[in-house]
Amino acid sequence: MVDDLVQETYVKLCSDNCRLLLAFATQHSDAISGYIKTIAANLVHDYFKSRYSQKRGAGRPQESLEHIDPVAGVEILGGPGAIERQILLKEIDQYLDECSVGPEQERDRLIFWLYYQQGFSAKAISALPTVGLTAKGVESAILRLTRLIRERIVNVRVNDDTNRDQKGFRAAESY
Repeated sequence: MVDDLVQETYVKLCSDNCRLLLAFATQHSDAISGYIKTIAANLVHDYFKSRYSQKRGAGRPQESLEHIDPVAGVEILGGPGAIERQILLKEIDQYLDECSVGPEQERDRLIFWLYYQQGFSAKAISALPTVGLTAKGVESAILRLTRLIRERIVNVRVNDDTNRDQKGFRAAESY
């Protein structure tokens, strides 16, 4: 192995019409031996580095990372399911604002989100002092809001589908 590395050093020094030796400018009498030692040390370092890398997959074809798409779980923040859920919740909140008007708007929003997001029962919600309704009143409010929001979502989707051309793109709206 040592003989091979010495031979590789000579080949490197003499390659390309001795370009490395001709480009070297001597400023000291021992500079040329230091230069050759540096070239030999770099060559040996490169040799062992490549030999070590063969254990780690040298010689195998390179694989592109462009095709690797890590899939986030449904419940993981940033995953497709979580993003869709967040968008749906924002749409529902917007429709809730449009469906519930008047002085009871905040109370209705509170009831709706306590029931659907926090999992409170109608009885537990009615026990809150700020609600001021019986369990039946809370159930009635939940049913009314749920129907209004569902109707709103269906109307938006139906209107959205009728405003699309044959290729599935939204038709241009005239102003």
